[in-house]
Amino acid sequence: MNKTSSTLLGPLAAALFLSGCSLMPAYERPAAPVPAQWPASAGAADQAAAAATAADALPDWQGFFGDATLRQLIDTALAQNRDLRVAAFNLEQARAQLGLRRAEQWPGVGLGINGSRTPNNSGGITSNYSGGLLVTAYELDFFGRVASLKEQALAQYLASEAGRQNLRISLVAGVAQSWLALLADQAQLELARQTLATREASLGLIRLRFEHGTTSALELSQAESLVENARVALAQFERQRAQDENALALLLGQPLDPGLRAELAPQQLSGLQLPTLAAGLPSQLLTRRPDIVQAEQQLIAANANIGAARAAFFPRITLTTGIGSASSELSGLFKDGSWGFTLAPQLLLPIFDAGRNQAGLDAARAGREAALAQYEKAIQSAFREVADALAGRETLARQLQAQQAQTAADQRRLELTELRYQHGAASQLDWLDAQRSLFASQQALTQTRLAWWQNQIALYKALGGGA
Repeated sequence: MNKTSSTLLGPLAAALFLSGCSLMPAYERPAAPVPAQWPASAGAADQAAAAATAADALPDWQGFFGDATLRQLIDTALAQNRDLRVAAFNLEQARAQLGLRRAEQWPGVGLGINGSRTPNNSGGITSNYSGGLLVTAYELDFFGRVASLKEQALAQYLASEAGRQNLRISLVAGVAQSWLALLADQAQLELARQTLATREASLGLIRLRFEHGTTSALELSQAESLVENARVALAQFERQRAQDENALALLLGQPLDPGLRAELAPQQLSGLQLPTLAAGLPSQLLTRRPDIVQAEQQLIAANANIGAARAAFFPRITLTTGIGSASSELSGLFKDGSWGFTLAPQLLLPIFDAGRNQAGLDAARAGREAALAQYEKAIQSAFREVADALAGRETLARQLQAQQAQTAADQRRLELTELRYQHGAASQLDWLDAQRSLFASQQALTQTRLAWWQNQIALYKALGGGA
């Protein structure tokens, strides 16, 4: 080995030894921009006690949803939903990109054979042949550019995984809420049909009395109005049921099975049971909710991108080397005495780039600030969703209880008014008004019951459950 080779190998060895150097800023998790406790309106009075057990309080979706039909629907959606398939392929793409970045940290070795024939000054032909193992333009990552890009790819992969998990949670909750909406539609539809049949029968009697002069045109018009009101409601609920079934089919990735459609019954909505959830503390959402994990990984990726942008200001050292055989004749290739090696390091130091590297660094820093804002927004959105669901749990429980009492009172009112009407102590208008009030109360009760159950599912999703 000559003196020149020794002179070159010294700095290269030092570069290889110090290749772990990185210009990537040290990452520190930002403080959560939310209070340490849920607001008083959320009704979480025992937050401190609940926080001790809330970390393991969330069951998986199989444990949360006890209804066998709903479990079957969720299983179908997890297997067939197209958005979830897209997320799975995006995750595979991020994994492959991470593999590419990791591969850049290692030299690529290939087998190369070259040959050339060129005229010489004596009028003859000079032949040169070479072959062996080659390493071409391998970057010595002295300033951590390649390592920063690898860390960025790793964070993007983890963000994709968290995004897929968040989509699974949203899908589970969406299927459950859509199925409950379909049950409510079925209950409303059955109620509208029964009400229409009752009002048509009443209209027939009132019309007969009108024809015999025992009732007024006002009372007849009132009864006709109630019949048409029931028909309007029936058409609305038929349309709503069809639209909700289409929405559920989209989540399932296939049409609703006819057997499951046949199982729809108005009583199912009131017979559901879900476990009570402990909210814990807001800080637990940072690790429990995958959308927050996704936003944080994107922040880490943006932070790593700054390291790659900083490294662009420093020299880039690449190495091309090979070991093999060289000969002036093809037949002499790989014979004894023809072996050797080549070493061609290259150092490129940016001097003038018209501000390209500075613009890249500015863009990386701006990207990190944008990712930080997105991370903080994800935390604030999660805090609001949980606080809203907790407030809904407290208020909807009271609203449901009051609505049940109102419906029972309207039912008793109709029975008493009908009895009084039959004995001539109440007018026909009083009787028709009692029918209208009961129908409205029954509709409101179904809607309130649906809102209560959907809020329970929303709280489960907001706390990060459902995976």
